[in-house]
Amino acid sequence: MDSERFLKILLRVVGVVAALGALAVFMPTAWMARCHEWLGLGKFPEGAIVEYLARSLSAFYAMFGGLLILVSQDPKRYASVITYVAVMSLVFGVAITVIDVVIGLPLYWTLAEAASLFPLSIIILVLQRNIRSSRADKAQSQQTSITS
Repeated sequence: MDSERFLKILLRVVGVVAALGALAVFMPTAWMARCHEWLGLGKFPEGAIVEYLARSLSAFYAMFGGLLILVSQDPKRYASVITYVAVMSLVFGVAITVIDVVIGLPLYWTLAEAASLFPLSIIILVLQRNIRSSRADKAQSQQTSITS
């Protein structure tokens, strides 16, 4: 499988998974509380700000997923957006890891976030580099055949 096709598939899969965050926007608060407790995070805090943050972050993930699905349609055209998303995901990964440790989230939570953000971002950047070098090789080959 070539790099561009793999990148399209990867962006779509990650996009669909992120877009599923839309479900939590409308999830009953009682379900959120059960999930929170099931994950071993203790009693779900009550308050408007907690619910606002949970729902708005879920909506943001859904929006981000939609963006990934959109840019997956034409990775060459949206290369700069994809690169930006991958680099910022690395930066976000560092920030969120620090936040997780400082606020005392369970180790499994921190590792799960890092294990998804860092490798995915690096894979996306490597695939983009492969696509760019493949295009450069083709252009060089065409230039050589024209001048020969």
